[in-house]
Amino acid sequence: MTLNIVMVEPQIPQNTGNIARTCSVTGARLHLVGPMGFKIDNTKLKRAGLDYWHALDITYYDDIADFFDRVPDTSNFYYFETSGHCLYTEMHYRDNAYIFFGSETKGLPESLMAQNPEQCVRLPIKPGARSLNLSNAVAIGVFEVLRQWGFPELEF
Repeated sequence: MTLNIVMVEPQIPQNTGNIARTCSVTGARLHLVGPMGFKIDNTKLKRAGLDYWHALDITYYDDIADFFDRVPDTSNFYYFETSGHCLYTEMHYRDNAYIFFGSETKGLPESLMAQNPEQCVRLPIKPGARSLNLSNAVAIGVFEVLRQWGFPELEF
């Protein structure tokens, strides 16, 4: 089973480094969609990912249009956003799932959410709270998908 993490316009290198580490230890593939708020050789990014970069399956895209040109089948796309229509635990994630997360400052593009309301999920948070830290939200999403799949290829 293949899990794909899509980061749309990430802005904070430490978050992306933490997400890269999560991908490395779980076998998830990482897709970084630009423009990003940092260069991929950023020291903070590398430090947060520690020594896991060699085990990372990563693909870069210039922008969201480039991503959709290169990955046209949207049937397994799931969009994590605070305005999602269902809880992340209620969604059934299929093989070759792509779970999307937006930038720390803007989230995912509104047009993307409007075009795919049934594929939009949310993590529950307290009323009035804006959002969770991005790398924490990604980790929660990754482990829910893997839990539903029976944690394939992971040690217990």
